[in-house]
Amino acid sequence: MLKLMKYMKGSVKYIICIILLLFLQANCDLALPDYTSRIVNVGIQQQGIEDGVPEKIRESSLKELFLFMEEEDQKTVEEAYTKDGELYLLNEIDKEQREVLNEILSQPMMIAQSMKLDSAQMEKMQAQMQKQTTEGDSQMPESLVTQAAVSYVRSEYEAIGEDVDAIQMAYIRDSGIQMLGMAFVIMIASALVTFLSARVAATLGHDLRNMVYRKVMGFSSAEYNRFSTASLITRSTNDIQQIQLVTAMIFRMVLYAPILGIGGIIKVLNTDVSMTWIIALAVALILFVVFLLFKIAMPKFTKLQTLIDKLNLVTREILTGIPVIRAFSREKHEEERFEEANQMLTKTNLFVNRAMTFMMPAMMLIMNGISVLIIYCGSYAVDNGTMQVGDVMAFIQYSMQIIMSFLMITMMSIMLPRANVAAVRIREVLNTEETILDPQNPVKPEETVKGEVEFDHVSFAYPGSEEYALKDITFTAKKGQTVAFIGSTGSGKTTLINLIPRFFDVTKGAVKIDGVDVRRMSQHDLRQRLGYVPQKGVLFSGTIASNIRYGRTEATDKEVEQAAEIAQASEFIEEKDERYDSPISQGGTNVSGGQKQRLSIARAIACQPEIFIFDDSFSALDYKTDVVLRKALKKATKEATTLIVAQRISTILHADKILVLDEGCVVGQGTHQELLNTCDVYRQIAMSQLSEEELANE
Repeated sequence: MLKLMKYMKGSVKYIICIILLLFLQANCDLALPDYTSRIVNVGIQQQGIEDGVPEKIRESSLKELFLFMEEEDQKTVEEAYTKDGELYLLNEIDKEQREVLNEILSQPMMIAQSMKLDSAQMEKMQAQMQKQTTEGDSQMPESLVTQAAVSYVRSEYEAIGEDVDAIQMAYIRDSGIQMLGMAFVIMIASALVTFLSARVAATLGHDLRNMVYRKVMGFSSAEYNRFSTASLITRSTNDIQQIQLVTAMIFRMVLYAPILGIGGIIKVLNTDVSMTWIIALAVALILFVVFLLFKIAMPKFTKLQTLIDKLNLVTREILTGIPVIRAFSREKHEEERFEEANQMLTKTNLFVNRAMTFMMPAMMLIMNGISVLIIYCGSYAVDNGTMQVGDVMAFIQYSMQIIMSFLMITMMSIMLPRANVAAVRIREVLNTEETILDPQNPVKPEETVKGEVEFDHVSFAYPGSEEYALKDITFTAKKGQTVAFIGSTGSGKTTLINLIPRFFDVTKGAVKIDGVDVRRMSQHDLRQRLGYVPQKGVLFSGTIASNIRYGRTEATDKEVEQAAEIAQASEFIEEKDERYDSPISQGGTNVSGGQKQRLSIARAIACQPEIFIFDDSFSALDYKTDVVLRKALKKATKEATTLIVAQRISTILHADKILVLDEGCVVGQGTHQELLNTCDVYRQIAMSQLSEEELANE
């Protein structure tokens, strides 16, 4: 998965923005528990009074406190206040100065306040102090000192005539407004992160689809044989969709989780170190649950994408083969085959999902258990005076944030294995080395030589095969000539002509076009010189005109009509209401096999190439149409070279040269009459198709 990140270079600025926004969001998220703690501790328990530093104090009270201070501390306090009649008013001081003053004033205030307590309150304070001493802590609990100092300040404000309730409400109100501001910042940051993450992920998905498409378009037949069509479709759609989804979640959760978790741990250590073992326990339990679940579910994640491939393969086979399935009444068999693939995928999905359903309840149990444990331990700390209630609440919130960060990573770890499998499959396509490549310095044939095809001792074996499909083929087709290839099924006719447009490269020898080895030409230049009509006619969704113009989009309407007329397609085209604008459905399913072949031939003619290649392209035509088409084609293409693969003798009777193939070898070469006299294989084919009388007439 990480190896695909290199394709995100164009989105670096967005990624930097996302990271900065995540830090801002985490900072605000981590600040909220502190505000909650302060509202409880200061706003409620201390009635809005933060510490033992009064904003104003009576002269008599200050002198009373001086009795319990050293001279140096008295001087520090006096410098911090300005005398105004009988009151001392606090000067503008920074946070550090306030902490120093609080430390100086708190102990004297506690002593002064204890002198005002009744006997019951005094006994309670002494009991707490005695308990702390028994537990081995010689220091006075900070919360007791703070509470006593705050109590003294409150009493002082009341004596001066200040509205203590107004001070409390103002503190709570201001803290609440600040919390709302933080929540608003979190909302904006979260929305922007989601927006930018979606943009980055969508861009990555777009780029990957483009790269896979371009890579696949450059594949030769050898590479196509490595991947099934269904698998390539799944990789281009489902697999990239998985990567896109996980990429968006990575920026939203995986990057945010460690920022929140580490920040939460730092905050917890600042709140109370004594209960950090609870966090460690929670993390250990979470990791154990995750390890257990993924030990069970991980192998199934790897299998999931393969099963999707298989289901797509079966579905595609069934949908494309419906006529054959119905003709042989195999609907039940195909239904069972589909159900088997569907059932395997469903079972795997159910197993994975059932395993993962235990994760959320387990996590919630851990979270709730940790909350109870924190409250239980925290209640003792509050009772001992080492913590305040607000600190316990903040500790719970920080703990939940830490656990949530692990939970986010855990949730992502559910998706990551499947996305990683998808990423491996995408990289497998992108890293596939193409066997048919353009040369670094392509050569263009001279303009004086056009339409010449030469096979120079060509031998060819399919990748991975030890046997040669073609052996030592040598012939030359000159400009304007018609060269035909005939032979039994599997003799290598289609393989031979597939070497010309470089669908495969020769194993030995050379194929030359206009005197230049095709391996030294650019594929674009080579294929522009060819008009190729495949064995199985292929049409694309669009119109009749767009299909005829497919190889040469600038062809005029007149040229399109001429090509259709030569291919004997104009008759059925003119019968249609929209003529050349008539729609062609995907794969040409709304035209017959013969019409599809004629439109494929018209498409090649419209290209106006130097060389025509017909791979058994007249097989779906009736004898009459075949004869008329070949005559029109001969007349229209007299300046071009024509190569024809045929099964019927009648199609190639008047060819300038006929090559007879048998088991990959040329066993005869010449005209029809020459081969009848010299080649037994050709004579047997001819006699199996034509009578003695027809042969004699020909």
